Amino acid sequence: MTAETKTELTTVYQVKGMTCGHCEGAVAGEISELPGVSSVTAVAKTGEVTVVSDAALDREAVAAAVDEAGYELV
Repeated sequence: MTAETKTELTTVYQVKGMTCGHCEGAVAGEISELPGVSSVTAVAKTGEVTVVSDAALDREAVAAAVDEAGYELV
């Protein structure tokens, strides 16, 4: 019997315009809808959004999700 190893990739994005917890939730919610994303942590104070996924994400897809939330991917 072999164990299946799951590799996860962590990517940190910079997002412009987040100022509060509601902003963090909006951005995290939209990005978490992308296929392969297992977790998203957004921090308004630093503008950093940390995304854990099972493969590299298309930057345009991330930008579109951030835009949908009303913010800008830097």
